Amino acid sequence: MRTNLFYIVLLAYFLTIGSSKSYSQELPKESKPFPANNQQTKAKETSDLEGSELVIKEKVTVINGDSLKNKKGVLEGKVRYKAKNYARFDNKKKLITLNDGAELYYQDYELKAGIIVFDYQKEEVYAGRLKDSTGKYIQYPVFKQGSNVIEPDSIRFNYKTKKALVWNSKTEQGEFRVKAEITKKENDSVYFMKGARFTTSKNIDDPEYYFYTSRVKFVPGKKVVVGPTNLVIANVPTPLALPFAFFPMTETSRSGVIIPNYNYTNQRGYTLQNGGYYFALSDNYDLAVLGDYYTNGSYGLRFESSYAKKYKFSGNVNLRYENLINSERGYPDYSKTTIYNIQWSHSKDSKSNPNSRFSASVNLGSSRYFQQSLNQVNVGSNLNNTLSSSISYSTSFETVPKVNVSLTATHSQNTQTQLINMTLPTLQASVDRMFPFAPKDGAKKGFFKNINLQYNLRGENRITTTDSLFFKSEMFRDALVGFQHSIPLSTNFKIFKYFSASTSLNYNEVWYLKTIKRSFDLTENKVIDTDVNGFDAFRTYNVSNSIGTTIYGTFNFGEDKRIKSIRHVMRPSISHSYAPSFDKYYDTYAADGSGNMIKEYTRFEGGIFGAPGKNYSNSLGFSLSNTFEAKVTDRDSTKTEPKKIMLLNNLNFSTGYDMAADTLRWAPMRVSGGTQLFKQKMNLNFATTLDPYAIDNNGRRINTFNIDNGGSLFRMTSSNMTINYAVASTDFEKKENKQGAKNGGRTDDLFGSNTDLSDRRESQFTEEDEKKSVSEFYKYKLPWDLNLAYSITYSNARRESKITSNSLMVSANTSLTTKWKVGVSTGYDFVQKGVTFTQLRLERDLLSWRMDFNWVPFGDYTYWGFFIGIKASVLSDIKWDKRSLPDRTLR
Repeated sequence: MRTNLFYIVLLAYFLTIGSSKSYSQELPKESKPFPANNQQTKAKETSDLEGSELVIKEKVTVINGDSLKNKKGVLEGKVRYKAKNYARFDNKKKLITLNDGAELYYQDYELKAGIIVFDYQKEEVYAGRLKDSTGKYIQYPVFKQGSNVIEPDSIRFNYKTKKALVWNSKTEQGEFRVKAEITKKENDSVYFMKGARFTTSKNIDDPEYYFYTSRVKFVPGKKVVVGPTNLVIANVPTPLALPFAFFPMTETSRSGVIIPNYNYTNQRGYTLQNGGYYFALSDNYDLAVLGDYYTNGSYGLRFESSYAKKYKFSGNVNLRYENLINSERGYPDYSKTTIYNIQWSHSKDSKSNPNSRFSASVNLGSSRYFQQSLNQVNVGSNLNNTLSSSISYSTSFETVPKVNVSLTATHSQNTQTQLINMTLPTLQASVDRMFPFAPKDGAKKGFFKNINLQYNLRGENRITTTDSLFFKSEMFRDALVGFQHSIPLSTNFKIFKYFSASTSLNYNEVWYLKTIKRSFDLTENKVIDTDVNGFDAFRTYNVSNSIGTTIYGTFNFGEDKRIKSIRHVMRPSISHSYAPSFDKYYDTYAADGSGNMIKEYTRFEGGIFGAPGKNYSNSLGFSLSNTFEAKVTDRDSTKTEPKKIMLLNNLNFSTGYDMAADTLRWAPMRVSGGTQLFKQKMNLNFATTLDPYAIDNNGRRINTFNIDNGGSLFRMTSSNMTINYAVASTDFEKKENKQGAKNGGRTDDLFGSNTDLSDRRESQFTEEDEKKSVSEFYKYKLPWDLNLAYSITYSNARRESKITSNSLMVSANTSLTTKWKVGVSTGYDFVQKGVTFTQLRLERDLLSWRMDFNWVPFGDYTYWGFFIGIKASVLSDIKWDKRSLPDRTLR
C-alpha cells in the first residue's frame, strides 16, 4: 500500500510541473452545489492513474461502523484528459485540474476549454476560459454531448444528475442559433434560458437580426417555447413583438399549417394565397395541400407530394386546379373558366434492378393553364407552345439472343391549336441481332459472315383529340390501333479495300383492327368512308444498298507558320432503294353519282403505320459530308505540340434522283453546316434548300431546269441560320431553370426566369456567393453571364423572296457586388419591328434575409413583384410579399 501511495505522489509531482506560460483563469461564478444524495456516507477510494486515463477500481461505503463493498465505482467509465500547460491530480480532494488547451472525455461527454476542474467527489465538472497577456479572453469552453454542442463562457456540470449551469451559452439546432446569458440544463432534453436571443444568422455574436426574449424553454431537436419576444434588426428593437411563440425544431419532417399570403387585385379583390396544410406522412413520402381564395369567388387548389425510397426510386407529383371568375355576374365581360395541370416526375435507381427501368415525365392539362394561372408566373411556359409527357417501362431478358421489351405512353399537346396526340400505350419488342453464318469466335469479315437479321415489333393505340374532349369518352372514339412487324436482313463488306458497302432486305407486316370502305352516297351526294371493324393486314418489302468511303486531304503551310496545316475530311456516299408496287391492296370506287368516274383507294388509308404503296419506287441518293480542322501554334509558349482547332464541324450536301418518276426526277439539294467559334462559346448553324427546277407563274414546279429557264443553276427556295452565344466570367455559376423546363419551357432565362409564387425563398440567380466565406463590399472583377440567340429565316418557294422571321434574344446577369445581383431578358423582332418579351430582375442578399424585385414592364404579361423575407425555412413565414398579378385574357 505504501508503495502504491509513493508512486501516486511521485506521479502527481511530475504532472504539476508545467511550462512557464502566464495565464489568468476564469471559473464559473460561486453558486450553490448541485443536490447530492441524501444518504450520509463516507467513501474510501483507491485509484490508479494510467497515463491520461483515470480508472476508479472500487468504492467502499461505511454505514454505522460496518463496511460494505459496492461493486459499482464512483465513475461509470474511463476519464480521458490532456492539457498543454499542466494536468494536476489531487487524490485527497478528488480533483483533476487541467490548464491551457484542456480536454476532457467521459462517456458521451466531450469538454474543451482553457481550464477544466474535474471534481469526481462532488460529481461535477467546472470549465472556464483564459486571459492572454493582452487581457483578451481565449480558449472558450466547448461542451458536446452526442450531437448537441454548446459554446459558453463558462460551465458547471453535474454528470450524475445531468444538470448544468451555463453562462453565455451558444448552441446551434438545425437552422436556429441560440445565445443566452444564463442557461440551466435540467436534463438531457430540457434547457431553461434567461436573456436569450435566437436567430438564423451565421454570426451569432453580431447577427444582423435576432429575436430577444427573457425566458425560453428549449428542447433540442423538438421545440423552442418563448415568453414575450421582440424582433431586433441591426441592434435596433422594432415594434414587432409577440406575447409568446412556439418554434418546432426537428431533423425530420413534421405536419403543420402553412400560413397563406395576403394580396389584393383589381380584377378579383382581396385574396389569400398558398395557405394550407403539410402532411409529413412518413420518411418516404409527404403531401402538401394548398389553396387560394379570392373575394369574387375565384379559387385554386394544389396537391404537391414528393416520395423516395433509397436505392429504389424517387419522384414528385403536382396536381393543380383553378376556378377563375372574371368581372361580376350580370356584366357583359363576365366569364368563368376552369383550368388544371398535372405534373409527375419519377426516376428509378439503376441499382435496384439493372435489367428493368421505369421513368415518368408528365406535364399535361389545360392548354391555357400557364397563360391564365393566377398563382404561378412561369413566363417561359407562357411563351411555350407545347406540353409533352412520357411514361415508360422497359426490361431485358438475358437470353441468347437477348430480348428487349418496352411499354411507353406519350402525350403531346399544342397550347395554341389545343390539339392533343397521345399513344396509350406503345409496345415495342426486339430480338438482338443474329449472325447465322459467323463463327462463334473470331472477326466477322466478308459478305456472308456479316449477314445478320433481327426482329422488331411495334404496337400503338394512338388517340387524337382536343383540349375540350380530354378525359372524356369521346376521346377514345376515333382511336387507331395497329401493329408493325419488321425483319431486316443486312450485311456489309469492303470493295477494293477502300469502299464500304452495305445491302439490306426489309420485310414489313402491318396489322390493323379497323379499316375503311369508300363509296359514293347518293343521298348526301358525296364520297363517304365507312369504318370496318375487324382484323386486316398487309405485307411489303424493300431493298436498299449503299456504298461510301472516306477521303483525307492535308494542306501544309510550314512548321514556322502560325497555321501549320489544314485537314479536310470528305465522306461521299451513294445509296439506292427499291420497292415494288403493291397495287393488289387497292380497290376502286365511284367518285360521282353517274358511276363514270372511277378512282382507286386502299382500305388501309389513315392507318397509324401508313398504307402500302401503289407505285413502285426506284431512287438514288447522293450525299457528301465535310469537316475542316487546323493545326496552329499554341499561344502558350511552354507547349511543344501544335493546337488542334475545328474550323467547320460539318458541311453537308445531299440530293436524290427518282428513276421511277416521269418528270421532276431530281430532288432539291439540301446544304447544311455548323461550327463553333470563340473557344466553343458560339454555335453557328445554317441550312439552305436549292431547287434545280424552275416554277411557273402560279409558283408550281415545272419539268424545266432553272438554268434553262433563264435563271441560275439552282433556285434558293429557303434558308435559315441560328446563332447561339453563351459566355460567362470564370467565377459566375449559371443557375439552371429547372422549373421552366419541367413546365415545357427552356432551361435558360432567354424567356425570363420562372417565379413560383408558392415558394419565394428560392433565388432568381445562382447561390454561389453564399458558399464564399470572404465578404467584400465591392468586387474588382464582376461575375457575369451573357446569352444571345439570333435566328433568321428566308423564304422564296414561290418567288416571294422575303425574310419570314428575324429575331434577336438576349439575357444577361451580373453581380454588382457580392450582395447585389441584376439581370435582364429581352429581345427584338426585326420583322414585326417590336421589342419581344422583356423582364428585369433585381436581388439583394441581406445575409439571413433576401430581397428581390421582378418586373415585366410591357407586353401581354405585364407584372411586378417585390419580396423580402428570411431565407431559413423555419422562419419562412416572416416576410413581406407584394406583387401585381399578370394581365390575363380568359379565352
